[in-house]
Amino acid sequence: MQKSEKAMKWGLRVHLLWYIVANVAQVVLWGILTPDHFFWPLWSILGWGIGLAIHFWAVRSKSRSLVRP
Repeated sequence: MQKSEKAMKWGLRVHLLWYIVANVAQVVLWGILTPDHFFWPLWSILGWGIGLAIHFWAVRSKSRSLVRP
């Protein structure tokens, strides 16, 4: 079953929203609890950011292939 372009873009937006919410929360916790230690949210930001970039690329390439005649 093929997802529509609208559904794929909606899924990407939800992914981006939760990426921002979760990572902002981690940065706030880091700032409150351990500001003088290593910036540990970096690992989540980078790891999840790679996954988000792949998701973006997949949606973009899929959208382009749907437009082609």
